[in-house]
Amino acid sequence: MTSILLLAASLVLADPPHPHHSGWQAGTARVVITPPEPMWMAGYGARDRPSQGKIHDLWAKALAFRDPIGRTAVLVTLDVCGIGPDVSNAVRDAAKTHNGLDRDRIVIACSHTHSGPVIGKNLISMYRLDDSQRRRIEVYTKGLIESLAKLIETSIKALEPAEVAWGTGRTDFAVNRRTNNEQDVPALRDSLALKGPVDHDVPVLRVNTAAGKLKAVVMGYACHCTVLDGYKFSGDYAGFAQVELETTHPGMQAMFVAGCGADQNPLPRRTVELAERYGHQLAEAVDDVLIDSLHAVEGPLATSYEEVPLGFASIPDKSFIEMQTKVDDFTIASRAKMLLRQIEEKGKLDPTYPYPVQVWRLGDLTWIFLGGEVVVDYSLRLKANLGSSRTWVSAYCNDVMAYIPSWRVLLEGGYEGGGAMVYYGLPSPWDGEIEEKIVSAVGRRIKAVAPIKAP
Repeated sequence: MTSILLLAASLVLADPPHPHHSGWQAGTARVVITPPEPMWMAGYGARDRPSQGKIHDLWAKALAFRDPIGRTAVLVTLDVCGIGPDVSNAVRDAAKTHNGLDRDRIVIACSHTHSGPVIGKNLISMYRLDDSQRRRIEVYTKGLIESLAKLIETSIKALEPAEVAWGTGRTDFAVNRRTNNEQDVPALRDSLALKGPVDHDVPVLRVNTAAGKLKAVVMGYACHCTVLDGYKFSGDYAGFAQVELETTHPGMQAMFVAGCGADQNPLPRRTVELAERYGHQLAEAVDDVLIDSLHAVEGPLATSYEEVPLGFASIPDKSFIEMQTKVDDFTIASRAKMLLRQIEEKGKLDPTYPYPVQVWRLGDLTWIFLGGEVVVDYSLRLKANLGSSRTWVSAYCNDVMAYIPSWRVLLEGGYEGGGAMVYYGLPSPWDGEIEEKIVSAVGRRIKAVAPIKAP
């Protein structure tokens, strides 16, 4: 990825805050991560050939924060379907080595566009790759890790005095895909008959320079980036929203962090025109927040992180896995071969998976970052209990290892409830404790970042 050019939105080097500085600092940086040559694309198993050009570039973007007492944290957003621990751990380890950032101080958020490249080992058992494509993915992934490490460092070097504020808007193109057939959605809308839970909040974080110029905007929405399914790279609707906002606000960096949209689709879909329309709707919702009253972020930054051991419902024995390597279903056979390699390397299959849960507190805003493809029940439950006006719930962060069903979705089954585990190379559906384990971990992390009350 030597052709990738690192661009900093600001090259002003800033020292840690001095006593006369009462506010925050922020620094931005960005890098094009569009593959320079055709590559296999992520997200759909039906694709049968590498990419063929692009609609617009894919980006990695970083926003560094430093609070009034000198605590630093960095948010990285990626126009990709997902990353696994092979990428996430390497980038976060580099951030620790070169910038002193522990894992609670860095978030790597994927937009989950299904029009980006395959990265590392993420969903790797899903694709029919030849040796040349596997090698191309390895080379690209190595370059991406190096670029992200530099990106984080550049954003920190670009820190300058800033004003940070947040608010929440609304848009409504997300539809619960488990309870509404795609072809029926227009008619269901007309008859006011759409069913199933949704989360139409558009949380927004605004960063201004000390002089009041718009510097960066981070937006979220709980909906799959699956409008497009062709062979051209793009950020899907989230990419179009970023392009529009950066066009209407020259010099500003727009960033997208996906919400709990694992069971939410943008419907109808399948055309570039629809991707542009949904991107415009999202950008319009963001602009509405920017011109309305926002809550200023005041006080210190607090961060917390843990990895929760999520259990599987069952662990298949080796003889069963060996039998599955011989079945006609490509994905099942590919998953079985992957599981056998794990047994050869470790002597057994791990009974649990280390699931990342992270919380940041910026003033009165509680920002929750969850790994995996999280269904909408989680954001609705967390905001109902914590207060929807001051809670932001993001997903696809740090490790996109699988779908994360709620207890309700796990019982109902289906693709999000367990069927998709084969594509992620995991041995079985999750066990019945998954929702309570994750919610309990969120509760612990929120307590860890709670303001210290005076005696």
